Amino acid sequence: MEKKLYYTIGEVAEMVGEQPTVLRFWESEFKQIHPVKNKRGVRSYTEHDIDILRRIHHLTRECGYTLEGAREQMRTRPVEDPKMELVNNLKEVRSFLVGLKEVL
Repeated sequence: MEKKLYYTIGEVAEMVGEQPTVLRFWESEFKQIHPVKNKRGVRSYTEHDIDILRRIHHLTRECGYTLEGAREQMRTRPVEDPKMELVNNLKEVRSFLVGLKEVL
């Protein structure tokens, strides 16, 4: 996927592996997420927002934290750890390879 300044909620949901409704819920639960909204209320997410959403996804879905536990982890360890960066890089490589396979 190309690098852009802003992404729609549908694009972000696909990147993170969650439904848009979950992203909107997480936005109300985690104050670190700040999508820009236009006059109609359409959300536009930045790379920073996407990184936070990926971390929340990782903590809640892959590590098994509750929302409260994930909130605590985000507060006490705000910097992304190297394991999470590696996981994100591997997911990007997998996505690229799957796309390449479909083209062939």
